[in-house]
Order: sequence, then structure tokens, then C-alpha cells
Amino acid sequence: MPAAPAAPLGVTLASLPALGVPGMLDVARRAEELGYRSVWTAETTGTEAFSLLAAAGAVAPRLDLGTGVIPLQIRSPMVVAMAGATLQALHPDRDILLGIGISSPVVTERWHSVPYGDRPLARVREYVTLVKECLSGDAVTFEGDFWSVRRFRLGVRLGERRPKVVVAALNEQMLRLAGEVADGVLLNYLPASLVPWSVEQVRAGGDATVYAYVHAGVCDPADGIEAARRDLFSYAVVDAYARNFERAGFGDEVGEIRERHAAGDREGAVAAVSDRMVDAIDVMGDAAHVRATVESYVAAGVEVPVLMPLPWGPDRAAVTDATLRAAIGA
Repeated sequence: MPAAPAAPLGVTLASLPALGVPGMLDVARRAEELGYRSVWTAETTGTEAFSLLAAAGAVAPRLDLGTGVIPLQIRSPMVVAMAGATLQALHPDRDILLGIGISSPVVTERWHSVPYGDRPLARVREYVTLVKECLSGDAVTFEGDFWSVRRFRLGVRLGERRPKVVVAALNEQMLRLAGEVADGVLLNYLPASLVPWSVEQVRAGGDATVYAYVHAGVCDPADGIEAARRDLFSYAVVDAYARNFERAGFGDEVGEIRERHAAGDREGAVAAVSDRMVDAIDVMGDAAHVRATVESYVAAGVEVPVLMPLPWGPDRAAVTDATLRAAIGA
């Protein structure tokens, strides 16, 4: 097993649905062998997050388990507390990281038939507060603007270790809120150059641990460039991500992407994602380049980098394994 890197490295399964559930579990097992410290997954329309994490914890019991992230509209704070407590009871010596986020109208309304809602900052603050209260084990009576509960008491007995709450954040106010109310903040879809500004906002709010997804793949860029363009296009049309891309210096690209998309020219909008935008966010190259990319995020202020493997190439499993090894310096 290689020596652990200076920063504890995690890996997310969110980018690996093409491997299927057995393949994703193989990635978790392999990550544990290589010295990774945590495994994460997201939740949109694919695998259900807590079931997959429970399975990952069974095959790789030394890894911490994280959701990165759950759209908070589709699960009540009480259900998330229950799910997190169940994972904690199954793995009492591991950190359980409850990553939640405000998501987007496409995910919540179009895919899950749940209203996106208004006042995102107030909603996240209330959600985090209520999850933490429910995890205390005490009887909880709560009257908020978005949720109310009477005499809820978590029915899972926990020891001193309790699940931690991590908030996905991009823009200034959400980053500051995450720093204030959460145990951690998860950054995503940003180049390493934007990390210092993001950390500054988090620290203005508090001392939450800074996690970040690092998108990287050991592959020929020619094999992944079109997938990368489609990936970044799908986020550039979401307002919060668009603002973050603009802040990172991709304002021209965002403007053209959104203009063409509004005109019904999806092909043109995808093509407007520039090579430099891809190179900064969905990083592809050889093993040394991938390892240097992870190190650049740590140098910029990320405390816990979480590799998002880009499985682009003729053999997705082989690309994923090569990326796992490269990112940790194996």
C-alpha cells in the first residue's frame, strides 16, 4: 500500500454509473487498498445514496462514507438524520458525512416532482440546524419557516461519534453560511485557481472543513473532450454554476453557451465550451498531470480533495483504476 498523501484523499462514485453497481463497489474496494480515506456518492436519478454507501462500507470498511450531495428538497431533515445514524451504527469507527445541497429546479421539479422552493440560504440554514438537532438523540420540537416537527426522537443509539453535515456551496453567501453552520463545505466544478477565493468566503463564516471534488482522468483528451464539453454545458446553464464559472474567468464561454441554448441551439451551446475551460475543470492527461492537479487543489487551500474519476476512453474500468492510482501517487 502506498504512503498516504499529505491531505486525506477521497473518491466519489458519482461519475461512474457506467461501471454499474458491482463496478462502483470494486472502485471502493480498490480505493481502500490504495490508501484512500473516504468514498462518496451523489443522488439524482441513479443509485440511491445510502444503499450504495452501505454496500461500499461492507466491501471497504476502512473508508469514511459521504453523500456528495443529496438534494435537500427530496428528503426531509428527519429522514437524512435517520439514514446517517443508520450508517453510523453500521460503521461506528468511521466518519459519516452527510453532504446536502440546494440542487436545481431540473433535479427537484422535473425529475422528482418536488418544488425547488425559494430563499435558498434560509432553507439550507434551517435544514442543517434541524438535521443536527435530530442527530443529538434528544426529543426535538422545531417550528421553522420550512419544516416543523413535534417530539421527534432518533431511534438509533449512537456513541460519541455522530454524522457530520457538509454543505455544497459555490457562491459567496452560501460559502459563508456553510462555514458558519456546517461541519464541512463541498466545492465542485471549479478550477484550482478559484479555491483561494472560495476558502476566504468559508473562513468569513467559520471553520468548516473544506472538501472539493477534483475532476480528473488518466486518458487521452481526445477520448473525453466531447463528454467534457457536454458535462460543463449542463452546468453552465444552471444559474449558480454559471456565476461560478464567470468568476473563474470563463464569462465569454458562459455567455455564448447560454445565448445559444436559449436560442434552441444545443449543439452550438456544447461547442461553446472552450478547450481552456475543459482543461481547467475536467482535467485529462497522463498520471503525472492528474497527480499534479490533485496537489494544486491542496496547495490552493482544499483540506480534503475528493477525486471524481473521469472514466473516458475505450476501457472505462482501466481508465478509472489508472486515475485512482495516479491521484494518490501509487
